[in-house]
Amino acid sequence: MVIEEKEVKAEPFPWETVMHAGLCLLRLVPRDFWALTPVEFFAMTGGLRSRGAAMERAGLESLMREFPDG
Repeated sequence: MVIEEKEVKAEPFPWETVMHAGLCLLRLVPRDFWALTPVEFFAMTGGLRSRGAAMERAGLESLMREFPDG
């Protein structure tokens, strides 16, 4: 069995975005921010929330009847 190797380009970690989310949006104090594990941070920023099913056509049509434009 031959496994094809693919070159993967590593992206730098988005520290600015992560720090903004933790310190500004979640308003964590630095001590608490730096004590978080990656999984805890992921959960706090909504990564573990359930993803609802996409709306089907019938649901959209019902909303359009209930809330018509104009």
